[in-house]
Amino acid sequence: MCKNDLFEYAVIRIVPRVEREEFLNAGVVLYCAAQKFLQVQYCIHTDRIKALHADADTTEIAALLHAFEQICKGEKNCKSPIASLPVAERFRWLTATRSTIVQCSQVHPGLTDDALQTLQKIFSQQVDCG
Repeated sequence: MCKNDLFEYAVIRIVPRVEREEFLNAGVVLYCAAQKFLQVQYCIHTDRIKALHADADTTEIAALLHAFEQICKGEKNCKSPIASLPVAERFRWLTATRSTIVQCSQVHPGLTDDALQTLQKIFSQQVDCG
């Protein structure tokens, strides 16, 4: 019998013009306490971002997404103090509602026996990297 652990995830969205609320799914962040797992997977579509806002700073967007990754990993050399928080608090901070260029969807729950495989599956369903 497979062991199923509770996980939570949110889709990471790029919102180049916050006032218009148009967005592009760019990644997924997934947290599973039982598996001590917090990871993000993302890709950047410069052409699609520029289609939503020609003057969007894709270098800044890439840096913000990289910061998400560093915070997930809890990297000590990360400039954000959030990276030193416990895993659950880091996930809550990353998925908190905000009005910035990088936003997350609401958090969704599920069950998994392999958090990494589940992250990859959700990422392929929610983000078009083609």
